[in-house]
Amino acid sequence: MTGPGVTPPKPSDDKSVSELILDVSEKASTLVREEIELAKTEISEKVGKILRGSVVGVVAGIFAFLALILVMEGVAWLLAEEVFDGNAWPGFFVEAALFLIVAALAGLFAYRSVQAGAPPVPEQAIEEAKQIKSTLEGEGPVTAESAAQVDVPTQAEVPK
Repeated sequence: MTGPGVTPPKPSDDKSVSELILDVSEKASTLVREEIELAKTEISEKVGKILRGSVVGVVAGIFAFLALILVMEGVAWLLAEEVFDGNAWPGFFVEAALFLIVAALAGLFAYRSVQAGAPPVPEQAIEEAKQIKSTLEGEGPVTAESAAQVDVPTQAEVPK
């Protein structure tokens, strides 16, 4: 229905400046929310690795403690052997050696797990923020040289 008093609707290509600003604002806030979610996910993964390593470290400590008990028991049996002519002490030392080997392996795993997750910095989110900043500034994709010029904290600058 077109007539002298009816104006046709605006085509979708002819948006006003205020509509364009509103659209950009909405998309920017969506982008920021997604970046925050990425950072949360990254930190959760790294905290999980740190916790796993810590738990295995505690288990390694328990095995070392048990080995100490067995070594002490072995020394007691060694003294008993010297006094009473029994032959049971070598088994205690073999068991203690096995506990120490398990504790050493668990301790190594714990150390590597903690190192893999520390410090819990959202590296992917920081890299994405660098790319977004450079794109918005019209510089194009981020290269190694241009990433060093962007004022986003690096892993070394984040407090531990």
